[in-house]
Amino acid sequence: MSFPIFDYNIYLSNGINLKAKEDDSPAPVEVNNNIIPSATVLKQLAIGFQTTKVIRSMKDLLVSSRDSLPVKERSGLSLSAMKSFVVGEREEDKFISEFGRNEKVMSFIYSLLDAEGNFSRKKFGSSLGTNKNVTNFCKEIHGAPPDSIVTELAEAIGSLKTLRKMALFWSTVVGELRRLWCEGQYIPGIPRDKIPNLNSCLLYQHFQVINCCISRKQRRAIATKSLDAVLKQANHDADLYAKISTGERVLRLGANKRLENTTLLKTGEPVFTPVMQEGPLLTEDVIKETEELVLRTGSVGAGCSQLLSDMQAFKAANPGCILEDFVRWHSPPDWTETSTDDQKKESVIGGLSSSKGQLSSRMQKEGNLWRELWEFARPLPAVKQSPLYDEDLSVEGILHGFENISPSGFFEQLFLSLLSLGCTIAEARISSNKDLYKLFKECKEYIVITCQGKNWVEKADDICQVYGTVAMMALCPNGVIRITPDETRENNEPKGSFGKFGIMYGGMDNSMWKTSRNDQKNQELNTTTQSSTTFSKKPPKPLEKQLGSIEMKPQ
Repeated sequence: MSFPIFDYNIYLSNGINLKAKEDDSPAPVEVNNNIIPSATVLKQLAIGFQTTKVIRSMKDLLVSSRDSLPVKERSGLSLSAMKSFVVGEREEDKFISEFGRNEKVMSFIYSLLDAEGNFSRKKFGSSLGTNKNVTNFCKEIHGAPPDSIVTELAEAIGSLKTLRKMALFWSTVVGELRRLWCEGQYIPGIPRDKIPNLNSCLLYQHFQVINCCISRKQRRAIATKSLDAVLKQANHDADLYAKISTGERVLRLGANKRLENTTLLKTGEPVFTPVMQEGPLLTEDVIKETEELVLRTGSVGAGCSQLLSDMQAFKAANPGCILEDFVRWHSPPDWTETSTDDQKKESVIGGLSSSKGQLSSRMQKEGNLWRELWEFARPLPAVKQSPLYDEDLSVEGILHGFENISPSGFFEQLFLSLLSLGCTIAEARISSNKDLYKLFKECKEYIVITCQGKNWVEKADDICQVYGTVAMMALCPNGVIRITPDETRENNEPKGSFGKFGIMYGGMDNSMWKTSRNDQKNQELNTTTQSSTTFSKKPPKPLEKQLGSIEMKPQ
């Protein structure tokens, strides 16, 4: 596989006049590594999923490394120890001894424990929010949105040096997520009430479900209070009642708002939309399980349950309604209004006109499911019905899954999320630089195509190397130059000016991406003596010092 790699001849100039230097060594450069995630952090995550393929769960990973640990460390980091660090108590020593004063870990802990739910990534500049041409890497490679807490979690875990510490830290995070759920606090950096984004990784989808469940429980509590208030005012407010065909007045329950210009066909009472139960929150794993269930059993029970719930809520909010009233509101295409001539024959009930019409042919068929469910439904507001979706059960299942998540799959999701973050930041910073952007697009094409493949995990090392090129360009987009042995370049360009960039693809068309590693190595050997635009596999020494290097310690 061919891919763009580091070039020994690319250095970060940072505006330095290289002609003034007496030797050929590049001047030291101070670069803010917080601009973009480090390539070494990404590499740590790659090592994580490459070395844990045979381990079934995070619990197993912790158990496998526990025997070699001192007894005091076996209990792991308690939640109180983590909290005490934040408030500055003496127990912080336990946290520091376990994870050290790791900046990324500390940043994540502060974000997760923020009682106000404030969360912001300092590394995002205004250009990221205003540049509409930036690629949606989250969608392209199935990562997490760049401004989510998942990407910060990826940086925190990737900055740890051993698998045991990674697993232990994740175990601590899961415990904190459980506390947030029990206290009704939102996970920061995650939308509070949006359905799961199926274009993102499963970890991010599950975080979304937890926040959505918190919002739903809050809405249900409000609806319950509203219903109780209606029952208390029932004896004092005649507007809360509706007249049915027998002339009796019945209390409306669970009504949300009045539907404009619409009345019940039989009684002429205004139609109210009901407060309804919310359907299940579908993540990609739940969708897959549901599809498999339908294929095995042919069941459509979930859809019937939702329809029955809506019918019962509608009956409670609109006493005296009939099936035609429900269909007009719930499924307008199945209702046909009368013609203009027939409208002259409309009856006037209680001073309100009632439009006439007929149901569609499918609704009139004998044995129609809607008719059967309507006969079975009884007036019952949504808050009094059996829940269609149990938030507590759903979140408990997610948290249990977090505790037993596959280490390899977990690290893969973090890897893709951090990769999408870095590429997003890099593109926003580089897009205005025409020359560098051409090089970036080559790197982007390789990353996207490779990550969309089935066997992308096997090419993680190559992806990390390409990302290293991207990170280098993003660190100093206006300071990357090419140094050649000659004082001048092609077209008489001076040595310190921007030169033409090139990428080695093993001597083949870069759109094919099929050159073997041996061909690539041979090509490198044949071009080392040329002052060409080929890349070397290793980054320049100044950049290595800036990015640093981390090795995964054996367990």
